[in-house]
Amino acid sequence: MDTGTHIAMGVAISGLALADYTVANDPSTMGAVFAGIMVGSLIPDIDTVLKLRNNAVYLRNHRGITHSIPAVMLWPLLISILLTFIVPGAVFLHVWAWTFFAVFIHVFVDIFNSYGTQALRPFSQRWVAIGVINTFDPIIFGLHVMAILAWFFGTDPVVTMFTLYIVIFFYYLLRFAVKGAVKRAVKKTVPGATDIFIAPTMNFFQWRIAATTEVDHYVGRAYGRSITIYDRFKREPMPVSKEISVALEDPNMQAFVSFSPLYRWSVSYVGDLCEVRLIDLRYRSKGYYPFVAVAHVDENLEVVNSYTGWIFSEDKLRKKLNFAPNN
Repeated sequence: MDTGTHIAMGVAISGLALADYTVANDPSTMGAVFAGIMVGSLIPDIDTVLKLRNNAVYLRNHRGITHSIPAVMLWPLLISILLTFIVPGAVFLHVWAWTFFAVFIHVFVDIFNSYGTQALRPFSQRWVAIGVINTFDPIIFGLHVMAILAWFFGTDPVVTMFTLYIVIFFYYLLRFAVKGAVKRAVKKTVPGATDIFIAPTMNFFQWRIAATTEVDHYVGRAYGRSITIYDRFKREPMPVSKEISVALEDPNMQAFVSFSPLYRWSVSYVGDLCEVRLIDLRYRSKGYYPFVAVAHVDENLEVVNSYTGWIFSEDKLRKKLNFAPNN
């Protein structure tokens, strides 16, 4: 989920924590628990700082080890030790329990996005991405805001937040049912589809879809159970050449391949440079495919520049690559 929703969830979990007698009646423990919940609700996303290095490192590691089983166990322990040191009167067990709950919920809700997490590490490197909730879901965020405002204006926080999560539980069930209906509609629209990707959007009724058959890639959108196919691409094996082999070894290209299960390729020449481009088919936006990886290989079989990430125009891509083609 996005940072704003994780913050809202931290506030809501704080309201639930008042069901704990010790938290509700011991000011020191309450303060430490509230702090632990808020930090725990955000700490798994500390790996966002990897963006400061480059997109390749970020893509390969975001929601990786910081969302793993060891991390879920370690974060609450470290946070609780620090908080009980700062607030000596706080009861450690209660601080740890509620901080653990906040960290666990953060990782748990992230698996329902299309991006997913490596929540099963170290037992599996597989990305767990159920894909029923958009990274920012306005309904979930709005429900949290309403519950927090109700608490602010005097409702019982425990009852309010417990009711909130009952409603959200049924909302998740509804999203699963809708996604199932969309998948069945895609199978009817694209007979023989072997791989089907369905991703939520911020609009409750709209879903991104991509499907692959033995001969074609299909890209479109679902509006309810109505499927609209926008693009169809022939599946072709990538040609074999020294330039392409070198390009595919580039860290930006490898990061893209590790992240994207459904993409097409293009190879062209820009002056003396061979341009190899990988294009993710899952995120079509306004007729453009903004998530790409590009590498330029020169005559000496060296990558002179490369990039992976979100780009919404060729001009911006050239700027990211710091590249101006010769006329």
